Amino acid sequence: MAPDNADPGSGIGIEPRRLWRGELPLGRAFWTYAVFGGLIVNMTTSALFLVLAMNHLIIAALIAGYAVSVPYNLIVLVGVWRSAGRYQGERIHADLARIVTLGLMAVLSVT
Repeated sequence: MAPDNADPGSGIGIEPRRLWRGELPLGRAFWTYAVFGGLIVNMTTSALFLVLAMNHLIIAALIAGYAVSVPYNLIVLVGVWRSAGRYQGERIHADLARIVTLGLMAVLSVT
């Protein structure tokens, strides 16, 4: 049971749901999940893909390379897109976040 003063929005699984729904601030969704998280997830899965492929484990390489990164990229794209729709600042910032995230996730998904 959570303490009385616990944040009702905290806990495992809450942040990804908030990202998916577009409830995170645009800056956090974009910088934390699209840029930094996207690079970490995709570089890790790409490295794993290369190691497995070099060992002639092609099916395992494809699974390792895409089973995590593509769903992650899709969730982040949807989350940033929705966060941009709720953004109260200058519209150009929301539009740029959408465009950059779309391009970044597309490139990272195929590499």
